[in-house]
Amino acid sequence: MHTVLAALLLAKGRVVSDSRLNFLLWGWEPPATSGAQIYTYMSRLRKLLGDEVRIERRPPGYLLQAPHSAVDLLEFERLDRLGRAALARRRHREAGALLAEALGHWRGTALANVTEHLADAELPQLEEARMHALESRIEADLALGRHEQLTAELTGLVARHPLREKLRAQLMTALYRSGRQSDALQSYYEGRTLLADQLGIDPGEALGSTYAAVLKGTQGPGPGGATRPAREPAAGLAAPATLPPDVDGLIGRDGEAHVLRTQLAESAAGRGPRHLLITGMAGVGKTALAVHVAHAAAAHFPDGRLFVELSDAHGRPRHPRHVLIGLLRDLGEPLRESDGALADSGTGTGADDVRFEDLVRLLRTRTMGRQLLVVLDGAAEGESLAPLLAGLPGGVVLITGRTRLTQVTGARTTPLAPLGDAAAHDLLAAVTGRARLLAEPDATDDLLGYCGGLPLALRIVGSRLIARPFWPVARLAQRLAAPEHRLRELTHGGLDMARALLPSLYALPAPARTVLARLGSIGTEPFLAQRAAGLLGMTEATAEQWLEQLVDGALLDLCGVDLRGRPLYRLHELVLLFAAAQPAQSAVQPAQSAVRSA
Repeated sequence: MHTVLAALLLAKGRVVSDSRLNFLLWGWEPPATSGAQIYTYMSRLRKLLGDEVRIERRPPGYLLQAPHSAVDLLEFERLDRLGRAALARRRHREAGALLAEALGHWRGTALANVTEHLADAELPQLEEARMHALESRIEADLALGRHEQLTAELTGLVARHPLREKLRAQLMTALYRSGRQSDALQSYYEGRTLLADQLGIDPGEALGSTYAAVLKGTQGPGPGGATRPAREPAAGLAAPATLPPDVDGLIGRDGEAHVLRTQLAESAAGRGPRHLLITGMAGVGKTALAVHVAHAAAAHFPDGRLFVELSDAHGRPRHPRHVLIGLLRDLGEPLRESDGALADSGTGTGADDVRFEDLVRLLRTRTMGRQLLVVLDGAAEGESLAPLLAGLPGGVVLITGRTRLTQVTGARTTPLAPLGDAAAHDLLAAVTGRARLLAEPDATDDLLGYCGGLPLALRIVGSRLIARPFWPVARLAQRLAAPEHRLRELTHGGLDMARALLPSLYALPAPARTVLARLGSIGTEPFLAQRAAGLLGMTEATAEQWLEQLVDGALLDLCGVDLRGRPLYRLHELVLLFAAAQPAQSAVQPAQSAVRSA
């Protein structure tokens, strides 16, 4: 029950979906009765919290509203925000008081009595927010000349967090101003050795500039001074920008775009997690949204905005070595294009001769201390993502993927659903022209229904109409009307709806593909695992485990629960046609262990 309450409070007035509650309570293997248990938890919480707090059922989850209640986290964030604003205006005494009050809301370890799944998902960003507030409070105290009082506190903090460069730089400043120059230099040497041994990197800008100031006997730039404005790219170095062109007038995603822009700004300022994730089924518009918000956030990332494709044109994962070499070349590292060779010596060593670990270490060195945004497009479970995240410890990383990714812990996730009817109509009108659609409203409605709210399908349909200006809308609607031909018709130029769905299929184990194929006759209405079990010829519990695999593979939606708390599933219209087109093999009777290991 503590976990459920914590999840609702951490959502800050947003709906927490049943699937997220399942994961936070039980991880990847929730019990078959999870829906009923969550319902029980909510009932108990309503009784305990009383009338001042409302817990409402808002499909696909629950919403907690407590307008007259005080929440420690919200108070901390409010005071932290005010403190940072005062620090930016050089009102150091006010900033120190506000930030100290904010830190006073931390009593012990956050989320101490919740499941490990919730702690793993939320605790890293909460701890990071606390550490940033602490560093800002120390910055204000240093500006007020309290270096002697801070020395003991900073010594303990650096001992507990030896790799936090800003804390070590603040300790060096306090030691130097207390007349202990040699101790300040010794702290720097210890930090440099730790960074090299444990991370394989050199000190970043904050630590390096403080070291230089101590050597010169000047205060110079560093943590002792006032908060600096956003840094411009280094003189003579062009900030790399490899983002694709922005989508003109991104339609139907205003809410998600606003949330992501806010999160990117917070992450760039050090107040949010370094990893953001956009998930959704194939064709739902993940890449377009990521590129749009990355362009909009350019001011927060003066050192560059990079776009990295993790899959090839057929949806197959690219080799991690090739991804790393491409990213390093975008960052200006002299790697030969022909064979990925290091060219700094002029001798040309083949890419296979460069150790993979050295490429990761080189990426860390090139990105450390830079205000950089990296968009990783088309991520999937596997080996490609982990080395990239390890090589980008300081940058903000925006990731798109069809499924939730176990490698990306503590990330803020923005799930995308298909567009509603109005937004789908607006998107199609933006491609074809509104007058053409208004002239044939019935045929237009048919087209929209055939596309199922997927931006990719809508853009294909719009592009086909533009390419054939003399076709009536009804002609294309007639060609898409036959379900057996619809996916074949949803292709134009380089856009292909069926091809976009194929990587999701290939990511499944063979038995799960058979399950999907045999669900092709189930229709688009919500259904229970019990119904799927009868169709598949297996027990309800086994069917539910396979259905959950399809949910994780972005080929099946969780759309709610029934009155008994059992999950309801639904196939998207185009996935249904895609499933029906797959060859149904022999009956699947997987053992429990096979499901868990698949």
